[in-house]
Amino acid sequence: MELCYTSFDQAVQKIGCSCLRGEPMSRHTTFQIGGPADRFVTVETLSQLKELMKVLKESGLPYLLLGKGSNLLVSDKGIRGVVLLLSGDFKKIELLPNNRVRAGAGASLAAVCAFAREHSLSGLEFAWGIPGSVGGAAYMDAGAYGGEMRDVIERVIHVTPEGDEEAASGEELQFDYRKSRYTGGRDIIAFVEYGLTPGDVAQIGAQMEDLMARRKSKQPYDMPSAGSVFKRPQGAYAAALIEESGLKGRRVGGAQVSEKHAGFIVNTGGATCHDVLSLIGEIQKEVYEKKGIQLETEVRVTGEE
Repeated sequence: MELCYTSFDQAVQKIGCSCLRGEPMSRHTTFQIGGPADRFVTVETLSQLKELMKVLKESGLPYLLLGKGSNLLVSDKGIRGVVLLLSGDFKKIELLPNNRVRAGAGASLAAVCAFAREHSLSGLEFAWGIPGSVGGAAYMDAGAYGGEMRDVIERVIHVTPEGDEEAASGEELQFDYRKSRYTGGRDIIAFVEYGLTPGDVAQIGAQMEDLMARRKSKQPYDMPSAGSVFKRPQGAYAAALIEESGLKGRRVGGAQVSEKHAGFIVNTGGATCHDVLSLIGEIQKEVYEKKGIQLETEVRVTGEE
């Protein structure tokens, strides 16, 4: 697919955003997999984001917002279109009145959890160790250990494809298991506001460290992955189904079902998107044949086929 970038490149330069050509997405995903993006644009301010959305709408170019790249599998051929990365103001975290915290969508969940702990605010302990961004976690209602983003997010500020700033809160956010009103949509999450509760800093810290220790003991933190590959099927656990089907350690090329946690696929070195997708297909086929359950992927697959 041939896309015209002449006017887009000029407009981005005028807005003042950094723009890279042919940037390898393997540098920006936790899987360390992915071919080049036609354009990789870093946005530092809300005004830049508003202007950029107008430029994108006018150009008709497809775009993808990138968080920490922790739930993403990018095609070996890369991404035709524009990848957006939120930095600068979108990494700031601030304390609001009434035990609320506002964080830019580009901030890491780890940074927000640490900020809440430092201010003796409880509610985000479950998210300590989730390797994602604030925006990405809100986008997919990320969760772990009995907690989910919907439990703590009060309000989200987003920018529409027309470049308008809007906000959504409460039921408007349409949170459900691993999805929200933003999932599959074109609005760009800019800032997230959390409603937390006062707590004891030592107790909060102890709970965070306990959960992190549990994660590290069970999950392959030492190898590139995209986190949990499959959604939790009703009444069962994906990792248990995969392990019971004898698939722990199964390999395709450089991709392998983790020997530490069967819900993860790891990049043992040089794995391609094709390797991972082939392995996912094998897992789905064999689990369905042996367990009668169709596993659905949680990891987001994108890029040129």
